Amino acid sequence: MALYSDKVMDHFRNPRNVGVIEDANGVGEVGNAKCGDIMKIYLKIVDGIIVDVKFETFGCGSAIASSSMATEMIKGKPLSQALELTNKAVAEALDGLPAHKMHCSVLAEEAIKRAILDYYQREGIPYDEEQFRSVDCCHCEG
Repeated sequence: MALYSDKVMDHFRNPRNVGVIEDANGVGEVGNAKCGDIMKIYLKIVDGIIVDVKFETFGCGSAIASSSMATEMIKGKPLSQALELTNKAVAEALDGLPAHKMHCSVLAEEAIKRAILDYYQREGIPYDEEQFRSVDCCHCEG
């Protein structure tokens, strides 16, 4: 059995939504020096809808694939739906990630949440802090 699914390889070789949004109104950056992956997500939000999303990721193929898939999953969606995105959903959409690479999907979820939080803070929009509680990433911490 292959270590990576065809979807992981496709999103690694042909990542979607790579780049920077110069006039982004929400930006989230996450990373961990221990695992070496750093992700930055840029959001352009209009009337509560993510009309554009881009990413920059420095890391392994799983990190790039997770960023690419996550951006595809939230593009065109209302913020409420984007906040529901989980790392497990990203991994499932990629037809799975090896256990030692699940932290990549966690980083994608976290980067999106931080970008949405940044948007709320810039716009002075009230929010529930519970929605932005960090997801535990035991691989990076241990």
